[in-house]
Amino acid sequence: MALFKEVKTFVHLPKIEENILKYWDKEDVFHKLREERKDLKKYIFLEGPPTANGLPHVGHVLTRCLKDLYLRYKTMDGFFVFPLIGGWDCHGLPVEIEVEKQLGINSKPEILDYGVKEFNNMCRKSVMKYVKEWEDMTKRNEARTESVTKIGGGHF
Repeated sequence: MALFKEVKTFVHLPKIEENILKYWDKEDVFHKLREERKDLKKYIFLEGPPTANGLPHVGHVLTRCLKDLYLRYKTMDGFFVFPLIGGWDCHGLPVEIEVEKQLGINSKPEILDYGVKEFNNMCRKSVMKYVKEWEDMTKRNEARTESVTKIGGGHF
């Protein structure tokens, strides 16, 4: 007869994470915390967003973790961290290069031949391609920001 009950040695961490995230959503933890702290001294934080035309990678996760760690510290230190909106960098060279690759072009004259308006529309569409992946990474990584796509902001 065993003296102690057997302890399971396998823990399915992704399932535990999924259950925690479901609980946070169900209980609206993020918004309740925001509401409880809204009258405290504000700590203003504007995130320098990633370019949204590619998948998140370990470098994005690392920087988000470090930002989140500091902002959680400021929250525990008695501040209302504001505005906590994760945005997207939806302009500039990385987006244009991605669209040029998709179209098989690589010069300004080719963009002009294609049409600037159409090219800009392709750029807008390109940055929206990975929004779900970015929002999932953000939620799994920190669950402390609201996406600009959910609150109607941004420059899409």
